[in-house]
Amino acid sequence: PALARIVTETAAAALESRGRFSLGLSGGSLVELLARELPPALSAAPAADPARWLVAFCDERLVPPEHPESTFGAYRVSGAAVGPARTPGPCPLPGPCHL
Repeated sequence: PALARIVTETAAAALESRGRFSLGLSGGSLVELLARELPPALSAAPAADPARWLVAFCDERLVPPEHPESTFGAYRVSGAAVGPARTPGPCPLPGPCHL
């Protein structure tokens, strides 16, 4: 619960002061942790509205979202309350990324 609480408190503060919150997410065990802990934390912090977050899925693999190794895909099927409603495109590095 501590990580989810930190994320939601930081999101609420960022949204209040800047109108946006940006978050980079890795895969692995973080997917299960956030899927379990983030929904209750968001319920307790309505000011942390995830619809106003910009989420970057940090992934060293360039695979489609439905691929088992996709970080975005892992979050999508986990039920974690993060991420865009639409499928993002790859972001070239270095360079700008528009989700």
